[in-house]
Amino acid sequence: MPGALDRPAVVSQVSDLIGATPLLELAVTETGSRLLLKLEMFNPTGSAKIRMARQMVIDAERRGVLRPGGRIVESTSGNTGLGLAVVAAERGYTFTAVVDHHAAADKLRAMKAMGTELVYVVDDGTEELATAAREELAEELARGQENTVFTEQHNNLANGDGYFPVAHELNEALEGRIDVLIGAVGTGGMLCGTTRELRTLIGGFRTIGVEPKGSIAFGPPAHDYYQSGTGTPEGAEIGALVDYGLIDEGVKVGDIDAFATCRAVARTGLLIGGSAGGVVYEALTRLASLPPGTTMVALINDGGEKYLDTVFDDDWMEARGLLSAEAEREIDELLTKLRTTTSRGHRSPQKPMTPC
Repeated sequence: MPGALDRPAVVSQVSDLIGATPLLELAVTETGSRLLLKLEMFNPTGSAKIRMARQMVIDAERRGVLRPGGRIVESTSGNTGLGLAVVAAERGYTFTAVVDHHAAADKLRAMKAMGTELVYVVDDGTEELATAAREELAEELARGQENTVFTEQHNNLANGDGYFPVAHELNEALEGRIDVLIGAVGTGGMLCGTTRELRTLIGGFRTIGVEPKGSIAFGPPAHDYYQSGTGTPEGAEIGALVDYGLIDEGVKVGDIDAFATCRAVARTGLLIGGSAGGVVYEALTRLASLPPGTTMVALINDGGEKYLDTVFDDDWMEARGLLSAEAEREIDELLTKLRTTTSRGHRSPQKPMTPC
């Protein structure tokens, strides 16, 4: 698999910029355990999901169900749609995204700017997540239409295949030294696809899946949640890509803790998305209890720039009962402690340069 140094200096299309995303060391304990963030917001569209969007289109072309001038239909809360918008524009396809108002407005605007046809499953302005209704409408729009494919991300095996390069990038960058892999579980493609391929390269690591409280992939109770693009809401089927045989532990993180973590991490200079906040919260709160010298890698699906009107907006947060100064303070204190450990020089200092 190509690494960062294999990318040409000049590329001819946006999708050539996919991959080779960096790792950021966010925290280190006094025992040498460290939390590394795989920053997928450095992909085009600012999300990991362009990886699988491209792979689903390539797979449809290979199977002959998508031909020149064809149409792609997908149900999306935003990031998958952004990826498909790029790939469709590059390859000359029409793209119809079935959406709801739960999606971040900036994601919807960006898709429309790239020529995407937006079809709202409900058009009354409600913010409720409507995954099941979106899926049904997307399937209906594609059914029986010539040269039209419903990519169906939740049950498309090419989704998981699109993340195989992530495993190779991690293995190459860390020389096989990975003890824990933690990530959000929505379609299951990123976490399970990465895990599946990584286990062909190295062994001995644990995979932890994180979903919002209210999601049902790891069991009830079901209720509404605001972390977009992740989890399985009540009424939606758990996708075929959620492979419990690849997930060693499944946990739930509530919106308040997830968003408080986003806001605390932002004060270190890094903006991460809402579901990534849940992943980082879980990683940070268990880091100190891990065996000395553990390397934990958190998959960060997207950046926080798309959530400035939601997660990072005090009025929006307060109106929904999600703003918690106490939760933010706890994460701030934990981050300060762990980042102070880093600054004290856990790693061996570099040798000074010898003057000429």
